Amino acid sequence: MEHHPAAARLTEAATSAVQQHGTGNLLRVILIVMVLGCALTAWFLLSGYKRKDD
Repeated sequence: MEHHPAAARLTEAATSAVQQHGTGNLLRVILIVMVLGCALTAWFLLSGYKRKDD
């Protein structure tokens, strides 16, 4: 059994984690932008109904 330094094992674990979960961050960003866009669109459209017609 060969000896691996702690830094090498940590680097290997981080590399495998990035390869397995590579698209997760992209999907999170897309979902956040989509939710914020929907909220801003709803606010813009609904703000027109607040006008008082006296």
